Amino acid sequence: MSRELSGKAKDVGKDPLLPTQAKAMGAREQPPVTASQPATITPKPVTARPAYRARYGHHVTTNPTSRDYNKASVLDVVLSHAPLTRNRLIDLTGLSKATVSRAVEELRADGFVVDGGVDDVTGRGRRSTYLDLPGTTGHVVGISFGAQTTGVLVTDLRGREIQHMTVPTADHQEVTDAARWLVDLIARAAESAQGPLRQIVAAVPGRVRGGTEIFGPAESMKIFAGSDLHRAIEDLVEAPVLLDSDANASLLGILTNDATITNAALFSLSTILNFASCTDHELARGRTPTFGDIGVLSSGVDDETLDELLSTRGLLRFARKQGLDLERVESLWEEPHDEAPRAEVLEAFTTAIATAVSVVAVTLNPESVYFVGRLRPLVDEVLPEVRGRLERSLPAVPEIRTVPQLIGISTAQGAVYACLTIAQERLHEAVLGARRQGQAAEQSPPAF
Repeated sequence: MSRELSGKAKDVGKDPLLPTQAKAMGAREQPPVTASQPATITPKPVTARPAYRARYGHHVTTNPTSRDYNKASVLDVVLSHAPLTRNRLIDLTGLSKATVSRAVEELRADGFVVDGGVDDVTGRGRRSTYLDLPGTTGHVVGISFGAQTTGVLVTDLRGREIQHMTVPTADHQEVTDAARWLVDLIARAAESAQGPLRQIVAAVPGRVRGGTEIFGPAESMKIFAGSDLHRAIEDLVEAPVLLDSDANASLLGILTNDATITNAALFSLSTILNFASCTDHELARGRTPTFGDIGVLSSGVDDETLDELLSTRGLLRFARKQGLDLERVESLWEEPHDEAPRAEVLEAFTTAIATAVSVVAVTLNPESVYFVGRLRPLVDEVLPEVRGRLERSLPAVPEIRTVPQLIGISTAQGAVYACLTIAQERLHEAVLGARRQGQAAEQSPPAF
């Protein structure tokens, strides 16, 4: 699905060097915030776009010139590898020195390329100047809007972190109040950002269709079912907004960091059970809300569904039924308990995990199956038994892995990857279309 900018964003895009601010929300009490800039979570450059381009990308409809294509190719490399020297740029594009120099000068005039530092060389020869993407090109925001924790991550269009923060998710009874709260968080996290806000992607614990409609959210977030949250956020910001599931965001992060992955499935075991999959390195998306609702399937344990045993809410209820006095599900693996009741819980959990993997193994044939979320430590505990059962029942068992995550940030990081794919694709196509629209490159930058 091609996602066009809203009317407000189109107006802003006519001058991509003017900063875009969220609309003023008025003063209100702010929640406690943890914020820092650790290098360990800085998003990696996005060098391939297939996971999101097919769904949200734009398409060139007329014929750009070869000069336009060369310019767009140079910009793509800068977006993926900056800062880099001209010699490195020539190597990566395969273009001639003269062609690269012309494209760089046009991109410099557009405001998309600036000179960075100087390359240190030994011996004789002239040192090379690094080329970089200026902060004024804009920034993107990835959000993890969870039932318990909300994370906001802001990066430039190169994927370099500007700021992030995590806060407890506020309990809102109205969608508009929640949207205002999220936009306030965005504004605070983006205080030091330069240039326009180009894209927002918010990942939620639920299934999402078309980037706007939420289905089957966590119980405490039922008010966000439908499209109201998407509309409320878009009404408050001068930037395009998309929603996606937390499972899709998590899998996108894995795909971005490992380009060798082709077919995979991912289970997010947190407030609810959420599911994502990819084929040929591209996220799978269904036509109807039924797609991905794997939690309604039988777990293989009495009449319990997969969601009842593979979600924090459901597993806590089940553990209490077995006689374990737990206030929080983490106590199941962090504290000692009576051996028999805990063994019954682990047996049911193991069966549910084996059932879930069996379902995707025989229907999707993934090479790898990933588990993320708050129940991941329990998955680690039962995984050897799960593998043994699957080897006895399936002719071929996919590789099963657990993936550690930073609460509120890892999912936001996946949302940022989605933002970068969309924003960079839009910029790429704006460069291709600038001359078609009668805009001389030396006169005004392409709008996107």
